[in-house]
Amino acid sequence: MAVLNDEQVMLRDMAREWADNESPVGAFRKLRDAAVPAGYDADAWRAQAEMGWAGVVVPEAYGGSEFGFLSLGLVLEQLGRNLAATPLASTAVAAMAIALGDDEAVKQQWLPKIAAGEMVATLAVDEGPVHNPAKIATSMSGGKLSGTKAFVAEGDSAALFIVAATDGLYLVADDKGVTRSTRHMADARSHAEVTFAGAPATRLGGPDLTANIIDRATAAACAEMLGMALQAFDTTNDYLKTRVQFGQPLASFQALQHRMAKIFTELELMRSAVEGALEAIDAGRSDVDQAVSLAKALANDTLHLASREMVQLHGGIGMTDEHDAGLYLKRAAVLQAMWGNAAYHRERFARLNGY
Repeated sequence: MAVLNDEQVMLRDMAREWADNESPVGAFRKLRDAAVPAGYDADAWRAQAEMGWAGVVVPEAYGGSEFGFLSLGLVLEQLGRNLAATPLASTAVAAMAIALGDDEAVKQQWLPKIAAGEMVATLAVDEGPVHNPAKIATSMSGGKLSGTKAFVAEGDSAALFIVAATDGLYLVADDKGVTRSTRHMADARSHAEVTFAGAPATRLGGPDLTANIIDRATAAACAEMLGMALQAFDTTNDYLKTRVQFGQPLASFQALQHRMAKIFTELELMRSAVEGALEAIDAGRSDVDQAVSLAKALANDTLHLASREMVQLHGGIGMTDEHDAGLYLKRAAVLQAMWGNAAYHRERFARLNGY
C-alpha cells in the first residue's frame, strides 16, 4: 500500500465524502435513466473542478496543483466506488499529454482552461474493436488530420481531442472536420466513434509520447477499477452478514467465507499493483510500462471476479436492474476491454521482459 502524505490523505478523504454525499450510485442510476447526452452531470463536474480535481496533474505554472498521478488515482478510486459518471480521467490524461508535449503555446492556451474545469478533453487512440496501438492509420497531411477512432470515452461532449496518429500525438480543438457518432455501450457512459476528416491539428509529440500517455490512461482506468472492486466486495460482504438463510446468516457458511476470502486477497494484490503503477509514473521510472501492464492485468482479473461474485452471491436480486450489482458488472465489462484486456497486458509484460 502506498504511503500517503498529509495532502493526499486529505484529498482522498474529501473525494470519498463528496462521492458518498453528492454522487452515490443512485445519482448514476438517475443519470442513466435520463439518458443525458453528455453522459455526465454538468453540475457535478463543475463541483469537482471547484475542488481542484481537474487540475490535480496540471503543473502549477498553468493553474493546476501538480499533486501527481497517485493523487489523481486516489480521487478516481473514490469516484469509482460509487460509479460516478465523470470526465475527470479522460480530461486529466489529455492534460498530461499537453503538459508533456513540445508546444509551449499550446500549454499556455489550454492547460489553465482544463485546470479550471472549463472544458472536457479526451484521448482518441483505438481504431478497431480491441485495443491495439500498433494498428493506427490516422495520419497528418498538410496540417490536417484524417482518420476514425472507434471508441472514444467522453467523445460526445469533449471540446478537445488528443489524437494518436501514425507519427505521434496531435491536438484537435475545433469541430471543423470532426464528426461524432454516439455508441451505446453496456455501461451507459459516454462513448463515441469520432471521425477526423481534414481536421486542423497541432502536433504535441512523437510515438514515445503516445506510448507514455496510453500508459497513463491505462493507470487511470485501473484506479477506477480498484474503487469498483473494493465497493463490490464491501457490498457483497455486508449482504452476506445480514441475509439469513436456514436460520443463520449467509456469512456463517464456510464455502461462502472461502469465496470472499479469495476476493479479499486478490484485492490486496490489485491495490499493490495499481498504486505501484501510479507511483512509478510520478517517479518517472524506466519500468512504467511494465508496472502499468501488471496493474491492468491484475485489475481486469480482480474486478471480473468481484463483480461477478457480487451478482451471484446476491442471488435472484443480484440479477435484477433494481439492484446495483448489474451496474458494476456492466461498467466492469467496458473497463476490462478499455486500454487492453488481461491477455493483452500479460503478453505485453512478458514481451517487455524479453520473453
